[in-house]
Amino acid sequence: MTLRLGEVPAMVVSSPAAVQEVMKTHDVAFADRPLNATFSTLTFDGNDLAFAPYGERWRQLRRICVLELLSAARVRSFQRVREEEVARLAQSLSAPAAAGAAVNLTGMISRFINDTFVRESVGSRCEYRDEYLDALDTAMRQTAGVAVADLFPSSRLMKFLSPPPRKVLACRNRMQRILEQIIHETTEAMDGSEAAGTGTEGLVGILLRLQKERSTPIPLDNDTIVAVMFDMFAAGSDSSSNVLNWCMTELVRTPEAMAKAQAEVRGAFKGKAAIAEDDLNGLSYLKLVIKEALRLHTPAPLLLPRVCRETCRVMGYDVPKGTVVFVNMWAICRDPEHWDDPEEFRPERFENSDLDFKGTNYEFLPFGAGRRICPGINLGVANIELALASLLYHFDWKLPDGVGPKDVDVREAAGLFGTKKTSLVLHPVTRIPPAAAAASA
Repeated sequence: MTLRLGEVPAMVVSSPAAVQEVMKTHDVAFADRPLNATFSTLTFDGNDLAFAPYGERWRQLRRICVLELLSAARVRSFQRVREEEVARLAQSLSAPAAAGAAVNLTGMISRFINDTFVRESVGSRCEYRDEYLDALDTAMRQTAGVAVADLFPSSRLMKFLSPPPRKVLACRNRMQRILEQIIHETTEAMDGSEAAGTGTEGLVGILLRLQKERSTPIPLDNDTIVAVMFDMFAAGSDSSSNVLNWCMTELVRTPEAMAKAQAEVRGAFKGKAAIAEDDLNGLSYLKLVIKEALRLHTPAPLLLPRVCRETCRVMGYDVPKGTVVFVNMWAICRDPEHWDDPEEFRPERFENSDLDFKGTNYEFLPFGAGRRICPGINLGVANIELALASLLYHFDWKLPDGVGPKDVDVREAAGLFGTKKTSLVLHPVTRIPPAAAAASA
């Protein structure tokens, strides 16, 4: 359907057939992103990867990210980091489990994912973690709003009366300061380091090495590195923590699925005090749980919007140049025409199915498709799988007194990203004591 958002024509795509035309048949025509005041402020005027205009600079920047930062080999190189952080998370749950205390699992998951991603990025934890998470959370909540200037882009008066949101600018400045400090500290640590170029360096170190070598077809100045790392942190920490949070939320709401998932991991690991990524290969049901959580709670329910670069026809209808396109993946993933009992959490629906989230099944695109598909799928999933297996292996999970499984809140917060509106509070009960976490950076 078409809408008019003030002066801006918009199209909402809500069927797999229409999505295929937008993201495959006419992918180049819809390869740009719209930049409203909020996202222009957050992304340094589109200097990042996610919202950069389609063109040679974007292609080269994406190539650097795909080949240098997010390749399968690079993701595997961070295996030890993930294992250490997962062990640390399990150990941190042991004390409240012994005391019978409840934990804010949402907050713990957020800090765990952030610590993991920071170590993958720079090799050590970040002393600015809490400040960065607070700024990122505030910034993401601002995506729920639309400035008047976004609706009337031709009006100089509206631009004057509706400057970039001050909260968004303040959050960006906080995050920029932290990222610049991380870059500065990483640069100092790299001097004389033997890790550079060996495949063991972090993501920031890779970008700084490429900058120093001047081996990229586009210049990697510090502003570009800050913008790319902003994307990485937003997607790598915020989206992954949301998906893991929804996995646990839906499992406690569906005791049958929880029991089945726990039986699988406990049967596979057979009483080990610690589990490793290599142990995950045979966990088929765990992977179905993640797929089903992605279906019910797409990280970005409308994906990231696109904009039509040239007039074209979709499903027989003319789409004018400049039309903003929203893909309603939330609706598509709950459409009874494509899914049986779509509102139910049933991981079994993916058994004996070749449906995957890699961008070729247009009824299931939690990470998008085409040229603008999320390049960090492998890293995001890797950060989720081992943690989910560990939470299910070491602990049973009890709801607070008086709360039944179906009482668990599944409302999503307003905004472009599918964040759970309220925190998940649970009582961990130790079943298989975790090993002490190894000392880590």
